[in-house]
Amino acid sequence: MQTRHLPRRARVFHLISDRQSVLCTFLLMASICAVGCDDRPRGQGPGHREQPLALSPAQELQIGREAFHEILERTPPLTGGPDLERVTRVSQRIAKAAQIEPLQREINLRLADYEFEWEYCVLKNDQVNAFCLPGGKIVVLTGLMRTIQTDDQLAAVIAHEVAHALAHHASERVARERTIGHGLLSLSYNRKQESEADHIGIFLMTFAGYDPQQAVVLWQKMMNAGQNQVHLPEFLSDHPNDGRRMEQLQAWVAPARAAKKALDEGRVAPAVQHR
Repeated sequence: MQTRHLPRRARVFHLISDRQSVLCTFLLMASICAVGCDDRPRGQGPGHREQPLALSPAQELQIGREAFHEILERTPPLTGGPDLERVTRVSQRIAKAAQIEPLQREINLRLADYEFEWEYCVLKNDQVNAFCLPGGKIVVLTGLMRTIQTDDQLAAVIAHEVAHALAHHASERVARERTIGHGLLSLSYNRKQESEADHIGIFLMTFAGYDPQQAVVLWQKMMNAGQNQVHLPEFLSDHPNDGRRMEQLQAWVAPARAAKKALDEGRVAPAVQHR
């Protein structure tokens, strides 16, 4: 569904059901002003891959602030209760783990010039969903809280969504679509972003002290719940197919645990001091 011509508040409401399309609409609106700016980030992204971005750090933060404000205006968040307490507790641990320098260095996250104003909220909505806006605004829907069974599983979801924000994926999508537009190539980049968020998320939740195997358990549960639904072939989807995703997640569990153990035991090289 295209949302570019919807009224502003309608776009925000649609974010709850289709966060990527509307977030990109917000980003497209802001990036119009960014065309030609020399301060937009360039260079390598996660995994040292080339990553063009559409927005400067300041623009990305402002977009997150505005989108978060309008979402809360449209749908008042929970002000207390076990769901909010749980989301806050888990989100704070994930946000703290994102500050671990060896983890940032290993993944090559570009965070030095970025500011994250971490905020957490829970919205009453039956959809099984969560998302993290640029700048660290985490939103979880109550439908997800009814689905997860443990803090570890909640951490898997939140870490995946936070990974999108840490990796500047929304800004990258805008930059990519400027050059290649929509189509099969664009879907291929989106699948890569989803796999990248899975990869970063596994390490992020592990460094936050959660069990990465529970990410595999959760996504297997999700996959089983949707097995009667019609699925597009992978090349027509913006997500990896379920089988590939499960294989990748399982393959990353042991390395994530080993990296966390190395950090705990002081076997991680210190950061290089630039003069």
